[in-house]
Amino acid sequence: MLILLNKPYGVLPQFTDNSVPPRPVLADYVKVQGVYPAGRLDMDSEGLLLLTDDGRLQARISDPKHKMEKTYLVQVEGAPEAAQLAALAQGVTLKDGPTLPAKAELIAPPDLWPRDPPVRMRKTVPDAWIRLTIREGRNRQVRRMTAAVGLPTLRLVRWQVGGWTLDGIAPGTWREAGLR
Repeated sequence: MLILLNKPYGVLPQFTDNSVPPRPVLADYVKVQGVYPAGRLDMDSEGLLLLTDDGRLQARISDPKHKMEKTYLVQVEGAPEAAQLAALAQGVTLKDGPTLPAKAELIAPPDLWPRDPPVRMRKTVPDAWIRLTIREGRNRQVRRMTAAVGLPTLRLVRWQVGGWTLDGIAPGTWREAGLR
């Protein structure tokens, strides 16, 4: 079984939480037993999270050695210049080493659902959207990459993992998908 979930902002990418008060978790949205996330998506990120009951599929999706592409729609603070996009595409050096080359392009603001809470905007600082496709899965990698080129991330939505996309899945809802 493979589930495509549109994980809302502020939801922990796990099924339980021992915090007091408890925070929203995957079990609040997916009432299917025996499935686990294939990869992670930070609490302050939103979008496509794959859940499966197949350990081999989970490893194929989440293990960096398979280099499965993940595409993110990233709202950044600032107006990206060609050199910044080229740096993202070539790979940037982070504290834990250089990233692999990526695909990075400036895009028109996507037609997304409103985020709750809304992104804090500053009247004197422009913002823009980038489509960034990576083949790694380091901790907070996209945020660290955009920051490394001087474009802090304001909103991060994972749109695609391999051939699976978020298309047609509303925030907080899911659908079962075919295996690829």
